[in-house]
Amino acid sequence: MKLRNQLLALICLLLFVALGVVYFRTVATAKPFGIILFVSDGMVARHLTAARLYEGGADHRLTIDGFPHVALVRNSANDFAVPDAASAGTALATGKKVNHRRLSVDARGQPLPTLLELAREQGRRIGVVTNGRLTDPAPAAFYAHLADSREDAAIAEQFTAAKLDLALGGGASSFQPDDKNSDKRPDLIAAMKTQGREIVRTKAELESAAAFQEKALVGLFSAAELAHADQVESGSQQPSLADMVRRAIELLETNRNGYVLIVDASLITRAAERNEGERVIQETAALDQAIATAVKYAGDKSLICAVGKHAIGGMSLNGFPLKQDHGVALLGMYPEGYPSITWATGPGGAKTEPTAFTTASAVHTAEDVIAAGRGSGAEKLHGFIENTAIFELLREAL
Repeated sequence: MKLRNQLLALICLLLFVALGVVYFRTVATAKPFGIILFVSDGMVARHLTAARLYEGGADHRLTIDGFPHVALVRNSANDFAVPDAASAGTALATGKKVNHRRLSVDARGQPLPTLLELAREQGRRIGVVTNGRLTDPAPAAFYAHLADSREDAAIAEQFTAAKLDLALGGGASSFQPDDKNSDKRPDLIAAMKTQGREIVRTKAELESAAAFQEKALVGLFSAAELAHADQVESGSQQPSLADMVRRAIELLETNRNGYVLIVDASLITRAAERNEGERVIQETAALDQAIATAVKYAGDKSLICAVGKHAIGGMSLNGFPLKQDHGVALLGMYPEGYPSITWATGPGGAKTEPTAFTTASAVHTAEDVIAAGRGSGAEKLHGFIENTAIFELLREAL
């Protein structure tokens, strides 16, 4: 009788342990189905505040304002205190600090495994969305390995060879022969079609793409970067950043093992480089709209993070606007005679947006950027962290 009771006790103990293991694996540490990383310039308090005021005044709230977990991110490169786009993108993509212009390679030129490559090994579908060029350094850091991010043709060839399930953005000219140098750059769009990839060129074609299909989808909606919102004409077939994020989620989520999506809000960079203050604010608001779209379509079982690469130009919104002031009421000169928007560096925009130091293109600024997140794993975003910690957070969520 005693032996039987001991055996029963042992069996109960083993059953309890087994149930505990099952609970820990399936409930306590459930992996997010979707992992979405938004990357942009200008994820600093000054830009977010300006966008909030522009959209609806001081009482307005952006979607990102509701993210429960926030950290300040130190973003130095391996060689400089202020990163360029390639080194910043590589830190986020690989968890390693590298020198300027390096794309996901170490000091010896050896490839560093990227988040997307690791996600594919885990059976997840992977995608990249940008309103810039698909060969720009920030998105390229997640799929390419090069010692010099200026080698656009080489990046395009590595894009063609990369096993991305989805890629949407601009930069079609990088994949087409140059009329003057057709012998140097092959027709990579034709090569991708030969590989079996579906190529879409308009918003209508993107919307009609079938969700349940094995072939990869590549959207090339402009020869260079996409147009700014105020440049898009009525009836245009250019999708917005929010449009591309929505379709990317719809197309990637059909995989039972989940997905990882990288979203690069590149037009903020273009506007800041040219000291175009209102466009910087509008594009920051467009980024927030894309984040809202991700929250809506990805659902609560997904991890969504937004992080800055760096900031450019030192744009500041100055003065004392009224709480309800928004839109163009924030722009121009105040009655007191001082400008509402000023820049630290750059070519000098309108006379109402002066720069302290004139340069051909606005330069990067030395400042911590913001990371904000929601979903399982985002609780690690707190305090001051390194930009490489974003990679570690997302890798643990795979």
